[in-house]
Amino acid sequence: MPELPEVEALRVFLRDHLVGREIESALPVAISVLKTYDPPYTALAGRTVTEVARHGKFLDLDADGLHLCVHLARAGWLRWYDALPTAPPRPGKGPLALRVVLTGGAGFDLTEAGTRKSLAAYLVHDPSDVPGIARLGPDPLAPGFDRDAFAALLKGERRQLKGALRDQSLIAGIGNAYSDEILHVARMSPFKPVDRLTEEETTALYEAMRTTLTEAVERSRGVEAGRLKAEKKSGLRVHGRTGEACPVCGDTVREVSFADSSLQYCATCQTGGKVLADRRLSKLLK
Repeated sequence: MPELPEVEALRVFLRDHLVGREIESALPVAISVLKTYDPPYTALAGRTVTEVARHGKFLDLDADGLHLCVHLARAGWLRWYDALPTAPPRPGKGPLALRVVLTGGAGFDLTEAGTRKSLAAYLVHDPSDVPGIARLGPDPLAPGFDRDAFAALLKGERRQLKGALRDQSLIAGIGNAYSDEILHVARMSPFKPVDRLTEEETTALYEAMRTTLTEAVERSRGVEAGRLKAEKKSGLRVHGRTGEACPVCGDTVREVSFADSSLQYCATCQTGGKVLADRRLSKLLK
């Protein structure tokens, strides 16, 4: 799933390619992508893109006051064309969900792989009309989001670190991959309860979050949209690297599986050498 660094890179890419250009048409191809119907997508025709923003994992294209807000979900992606195919897209079983055509022929496709369709597009007058945006917590890279603001968010939180970091209503933009990376940098177990963090550990977690996300954004800066997925994978230290050597200590990166996802961690760096059991077994290996 694209997370804050990749969505931020897409925002910058689209800003550089879209701002000041006129939209010729927006063509929904998959009904599943449409989350709003009023105003209609035909209302985008003839409008000029004035800004491209990001809200957590949402992209926000401002076209003269109409906002096309997109959440790529787990398997969605954006493909840019300097010259789109001239034939109109056909609805079907393919990955294409939405096509935006600019005057002159350039534009982009939103695609989604697999059979589980979660990619979402909203056309609204105000981004806060999108439920997923309205409930977002603060952006972890916002200038005013300092260590004290982070600590205040965590106060009274009883969940485990992994779940708290992924909660978009608590902190916007962090998902499965970067929560693994942040916890590895912070040298903390994904199952450590938030309310057991010391002041020093809170500071370490905040610094790990800012450093991990900032470095990921910098790595993605200037990378073409089509290469962002590969760039993300190349920069990950533990996520998606089960069975490989930890780049810090050399221990084997291990995995905990859930019903529809998994996490990766280093036992030496994060759990004092203890190997976490598959959470479906609900226990810790001794």
